[in-house]
Amino acid sequence: MKGADAALYNPRTVEEVFRDFKGRRSGMIKALTSDVEKFFQMCDPEKENLSLYGYPSEQWEVNLPAEEVPPELPEPALGINFARDGMAEKDWLSLVAVHSDAWLVSVAFYFGARFGFDKADRKRLFNMINELPTIFEVVTGTAKKQVKEKSSSNHGSNKSKSSSKARGLESQGRHLEVLQPKDEDEGLDEEEEDEREETCGACGGGGPSSLDEPWIFCDFCETWFHMKCVKMTPARAKQIKQYKCPSCSNKRARPD
Repeated sequence: MKGADAALYNPRTVEEVFRDFKGRRSGMIKALTSDVEKFFQMCDPEKENLSLYGYPSEQWEVNLPAEEVPPELPEPALGINFARDGMAEKDWLSLVAVHSDAWLVSVAFYFGARFGFDKADRKRLFNMINELPTIFEVVTGTAKKQVKEKSSSNHGSNKSKSSSKARGLESQGRHLEVLQPKDEDEGLDEEEEDEREETCGACGGGGPSSLDEPWIFCDFCETWFHMKCVKMTPARAKQIKQYKCPSCSNKRARPD
């Protein structure tokens, strides 16, 4: 299959090489995830040096390395089966994944060199490849974790922006005018919206991230309030350097 694959498919443009890359990557991901039991069995340490191959058709194969020297294409890591029983399965799969990532990049840039990609083409190819999670990231679950962390980071950034809008210059007071939602918020699903939603400290209604009416921020308990709920107006808020909500004011006024 290796020789037939190389003979029948020679991508010549950046798009074709990237399509080749994605097909091979998908096949190898299958071997290390959905087809992992079959892959594990095929990598018998008692057999000769074996390698994991991915094909543009999104298929995979465990086989001996090419006999021709030099080979038609760069060869993947040799002898992946020997380490199978000498380490934890997840660690072994992660190791195979790392070598698979390296092989995919080497094949892609082999085509690039063979068909004369210039600097701009190589950069474009790398950027296209870099947009995809690596096989290692998929196998170890790092890809999902990165998406979650990125989402959380965006939420924190949005909340920080809302706070800075309200805090800004102290001479302007602690108020939040009606603002249009940011483009970067578009596409968040309902669950993510719920996660980043603030609530009014007085009525419990939707917070500043809804950006549908004026808000004010208490500098003492660090809580957002609808201005109408604490009988505040934007004009008056601009005159306040540090706002104290009714609850904090009452606490201060209470005798010990």
